[in-house]
Amino acid sequence: MKDMNLDAYRFSISWSRILPKGNLSGGINQEGIKYYNKLINELLANGMTPFVTLFHFDLPQGLDDEYGGFLSPRIVKDYVDYVEVCFKEFGDRVKHWITLNEPSGYSTGGYGDGTEAPGRCSSWLNPNCSDGDSGTEPYLVSHYQILAHASAVRLYKTKYQESQKGLIGITLAAHWFVPYSQQQSDRHATSRALDFMLGWFMEPITIGKYPKNMQSLVGRRLPKFTKEERRIVRGSFDFVGINYYTSYYAFHAPKPNASQPNYFTDSRVNHTGVRNGIPIGPRAASEWLYVYPRGIKNLLLYIKAKYNNPLIYITENGVDELNNPKLPLEEALIDTFRIDYHYRHLHYLRSAIKDGVNVKGYFVWSLLDNFEWSTGYTVRLGINFVDYKNHLKRYHKLSALWFKNFLQ
Repeated sequence: MKDMNLDAYRFSISWSRILPKGNLSGGINQEGIKYYNKLINELLANGMTPFVTLFHFDLPQGLDDEYGGFLSPRIVKDYVDYVEVCFKEFGDRVKHWITLNEPSGYSTGGYGDGTEAPGRCSSWLNPNCSDGDSGTEPYLVSHYQILAHASAVRLYKTKYQESQKGLIGITLAAHWFVPYSQQQSDRHATSRALDFMLGWFMEPITIGKYPKNMQSLVGRRLPKFTKEERRIVRGSFDFVGINYYTSYYAFHAPKPNASQPNYFTDSRVNHTGVRNGIPIGPRAASEWLYVYPRGIKNLLLYIKAKYNNPLIYITENGVDELNNPKLPLEEALIDTFRIDYHYRHLHYLRSAIKDGVNVKGYFVWSLLDNFEWSTGYTVRLGINFVDYKNHLKRYHKLSALWFKNFLQ
């Protein structure tokens, strides 16, 4: 990383590596503390700023077994106890904390369609789900994630920030949405799409309430914040991390089946990457990822206007290729399409900064090829190639060399 001229590194701490049972009753794993201390010290010794994510989808199994994890309000205390251990042990050197990574993805993948852990959803939506309710659980899980986030921020600000001099925020995933047509119904659908993905979290932490679109469409299935919770949640961030990859066309969808409510139809929006047979941009290896660089600028200007121009870090931006085990190594390292992707996104990011957006950093996803959730090792997102067949040996792709020169 030092050789590549990087000056910051974002990594996630594994909750169960610190607290094996998920709470303080199971004791603190000193080996885990030692591991992260070593990593943080090595980063600082090499001139790199650590950006630490405290929760990245890996809930300790014990808490899920005991009370259902983020389905229960009990999670808030256990999460705060866990992050306090991290603040105490690492906060003298870590100055950028991220409470949660992509909470919307955790809620919808884990409790909406069951494609991610813990694999809960309504069985009529996915027969592989043995339990769950896609119309209530995603909202409940998000609600307790927001309360856990806000409680952690309050703890940091009241007890640690003054002495440790750090910042704390949250990382949210956001696509950009373009109206499918100029019809008013499609323009309204675009607004709802943004509310149901980004506003779901951004509005509570900014003003203490869920977006009006969500309140009216989800109704009683959407939890409410108490007066005291609103006070804790509102303004609970120093910065916002934004993960941007792609954009879609959004169009109005008819009223869904009232007997089968679920998060995915509640917004009454359909989205697609193709209009009149023409894609919104070139498609990457993953079928969901269309390359639409101007979307990052449009999204940032939208956040600036709607949410009072917060301090932003782009915590993820990247593109993938298929993992082809038969491809010779020399060819696998030639990723000019990735250089083009980052060049164009950085161009629009620079333009957004010139227009007054308060962006202070940019992280590529990812430094290395890795295990990409449900797609496993079938795609590669790294700017460095990992040889899975040869002791995980690493090689710079062309994009890594491009970044090295760019950063210099």
